Amino acid sequence: MGMRSDIAILHEDGLCRCPWCGTEPLYVAYHDTEWGVPERDSRALFEKLLLDGFQAGLSWITILRKRDNFRRAFDGFDPDIIARYDQERVEALMQDAGIVRNRAKIEAAVTSAQAYLNLREKGIAFADVMWDAVDGAPLVNRPLRISDVPAETDRSRALSRRLKGYGFKFVGPTIVYAAMQACGLVDDHLADCLCAQAR
Repeated sequence: MGMRSDIAILHEDGLCRCPWCGTEPLYVAYHDTEWGVPERDSRALFEKLLLDGFQAGLSWITILRKRDNFRRAFDGFDPDIIARYDQERVEALMQDAGIVRNRAKIEAAVTSAQAYLNLREKGIAFADVMWDAVDGAPLVNRPLRISDVPAETDRSRALSRRLKGYGFKFVGPTIVYAAMQACGLVDDHLADCLCAQAR
């Protein structure tokens, strides 16, 4: 179980899971209860998109361990508050050891919050922008192996372009695809995974 695998792995509880979650309880719980579950709340989608931006270049478990710190530091990922962060606030975040201290990513979060508010002012819900990328319904893929799961797709590239057009930052097609997976726009649980069997 400690080895990297390309296929679903059997855990000590007798259940098969996607291999990327390993056996760490926090990661297993995230895999079992969140990843791939459709999320349609705009603010929750915004949080996950920002966190996937912070994850770029890092492992997701790193972000998962810091998620509560991120929520504290970023005012619950409330775009109305984040959009008003000034340089002093950015500097304070750069001193916060509980989060990923990357200036470009922090400033991108502020810019993306402003883009979120601009959308809302136009009467466009952020959730609609995200879900329009999959025509409103989850894409269920059921790959057999992790190596069958793409890092990006035509749909994530299209959504990335759309988000950038609206002014969002740190929303490249790979980050966007990770967010699509996390938020259940795409369900990439392996065919033998317990989550695939349950849905």
